[in-house]
Amino acid sequence: MGSFKQDLQETYLGLTESAQQGWSDFIQFLHETWPLLILLLTILMGIWWYADPPPPRHVLMANGSPGSSYEDLGKKYVEFFKAKGITLELVTTTGAQENIDRLSDRDDPVQVAFVQAGVGHSKEVTGIQSLGAIAYDPIWLFYRGPELKSTESDTVGVVLQHFANKKISVGIEGSGTYAQSTKILKAAGYEKGVQVLNLAGHDAVKALQAGEIDGTFIVDSYDAPNVQALLNDKSLHLVSFKRAAAYAKLMPYLNILNVPQGAFNLPRNFPPTDMKLLATTTNLLIDDRMHPAIQFLFLEAAREINGKESFFSERGEFPSFKDSMLPESPVAIHYEKNNYPLLVNYFPFWLAELISRLIFIMLPFCVLGYPILQALPGYRARRMQNKINRLYGSLKYLEQELLNGFNDEQRDDYLKRLNLLEYQALNINISQRMSDDYYALRASIDYVRNCLNRGVHPYQFDEGEGGRVESLL
Repeated sequence: MGSFKQDLQETYLGLTESAQQGWSDFIQFLHETWPLLILLLTILMGIWWYADPPPPRHVLMANGSPGSSYEDLGKKYVEFFKAKGITLELVTTTGAQENIDRLSDRDDPVQVAFVQAGVGHSKEVTGIQSLGAIAYDPIWLFYRGPELKSTESDTVGVVLQHFANKKISVGIEGSGTYAQSTKILKAAGYEKGVQVLNLAGHDAVKALQAGEIDGTFIVDSYDAPNVQALLNDKSLHLVSFKRAAAYAKLMPYLNILNVPQGAFNLPRNFPPTDMKLLATTTNLLIDDRMHPAIQFLFLEAAREINGKESFFSERGEFPSFKDSMLPESPVAIHYEKNNYPLLVNYFPFWLAELISRLIFIMLPFCVLGYPILQALPGYRARRMQNKINRLYGSLKYLEQELLNGFNDEQRDDYLKRLNLLEYQALNINISQRMSDDYYALRASIDYVRNCLNRGVHPYQFDEGEGGRVESLL
């Protein structure tokens, strides 16, 4: 037992000594190479700052039309970014088409926008990436008048046929509502079978409630003010998309949402039967030049704001790549697999970002720079040897001075100069490999001191006694 304990103590002492020696060598390395290290680090920091600038403090976001869910959603994002020290400015637009057009314009300052999946592009889209879908946007078709029987409302086509030559709003051109409703009308074969009007969401709601139109498409979230206003109006009815699976097959970006009987209003028993709704998704699209840190921040905002359980979505369902019609951002793919950087949980956004960027540049520097400098052929050995050689040169110079013009009255000065050389030698930090040369230098200094202390003229010929010159070097 005692032998085992002794082995442990010896092992511990050995490890401790090795660690101390390693630390001592590292400190000595810093003392010897700090000018080169600072130069290399300065170059790397300059390259890093130029190639990977810090994230901007002001970001423009294309929102949507007034009264839409995007307006309220955008305000939530503004508050999230404000807490992180970044100003997110909302830009009001006519809808999804304008949003995507502005993103594709490389000269437009807008960098991010809410855009519904399936929105057509008025021109070739380049330079746009997706951070994923963040919410469902159901496609609602409200109508007034007598409620159709269940056998008559099996399909949206029957409803549209019922309202032939009547007025139905399909949203303003360029909006997500317009894009989705016109596609559905075309797919059902009634693109020209109804009288369509292009009204904004809030205008369509007022017109339908006032009886000025017979129906309206609205593509918006369940919580949107326009949708809630129509759901709570007892004089209006809602179409069930019984052939939702067929529409989703023809338009893959569409999702099917099941609504149980009475889910919208249980006392009113609305809807009166189980129904199906079609839904697109809201996608968070960005300019592909957006700083990665800002992309991470948008994804974190989407997780916190849109990741909560809602009427149609489960907790944690968003953000996701459900219906991405555009290239996915590599940052979003990384986020989906690894989530947000851990540092943000413990530091403010700006400090966490700075630390992350410093780690990004410092870690490779420490991992690669130190071994590379250590491995430079003879670099450290030459530096140590040069220090020793300089002191040898000073000692040689002093000996030559003693040999050519020794003055006994200056003996104390000679000794002081030797003491100074010895002090300088004592302050040299050397590795174990250079110990022989180091102690040889100190022995040489001590030898010259002994020569000065042992005779009147230690560096002069004593011809009478057949003396010789006492010199080490």
